[in-house]
Amino acid sequence: MIYFAHRGASAEAVQNTIPAFVRARELGASRYELDVHLTQDGILAVHHDYSLLSTAGKDVYVKDVTFAELQTCPLQNAFNAQKLFVPRLADVLPVVAPGLELLNIELKNDDNRYPGIEEKLLAFLHAQYPQILPKILFSSFDYETLARLRAFDKTARIGLLTRAFDVSAARALKAESVHLNHTRFTPDIARVCHENGLLVYLYTVNEAELAARLAAQGADGIFTDRIGRFL
Repeated sequence: MIYFAHRGASAEAVQNTIPAFVRARELGASRYELDVHLTQDGILAVHHDYSLLSTAGKDVYVKDVTFAELQTCPLQNAFNAQKLFVPRLADVLPVVAPGLELLNIELKNDDNRYPGIEEKLLAFLHAQYPQILPKILFSSFDYETLARLRAFDKTARIGLLTRAFDVSAARALKAESVHLNHTRFTPDIARVCHENGLLVYLYTVNEAELAARLAAQGADGIFTDRIGRFL
């Protein structure tokens, strides 16, 4: 089984922040997952939701503000008194790069909310982090986002993130993996994926017993908030 630190060690630090990724690495992580948005001034920012309502208590959308304005919105921190803010992708990559085996970057881009994010992300990685680009797996719930990314880079590693499994969609993208909520997973999905050369990664799994059961049913990896339990 492959274990991804889901938004970093998000059960021990604020998700998708530098401390979360630092803690995951301390626990032995070499595979991570994070989410990327685009600010109004074109900065690749690491955050899960489109809005900061659930993380900072402010109904501010990442697309509507500059990165500097994001830094005026401290994230809610239930772990300690440290003041934390949405980081840039450029701030996170140096943390996860040492010993990196695989980084799943999820592009948050439903209905092309961030026009051009695919090309901007690829250009940034090619220019600044060519050494880890082969270790990056791109995923998105938005199929057209992945199709555009594939058109821009024929060698990009793609994982189809989906709520409705369709092996033909994964094959059309030349994906290497399919990503599903573990509650939607079945052994038959694993069988079809494996017959088509696809791996199956499931989210979000935090219990060892559940992970073992999913592995026995054919899952190849999980995304977990509690990475320390699996390493």
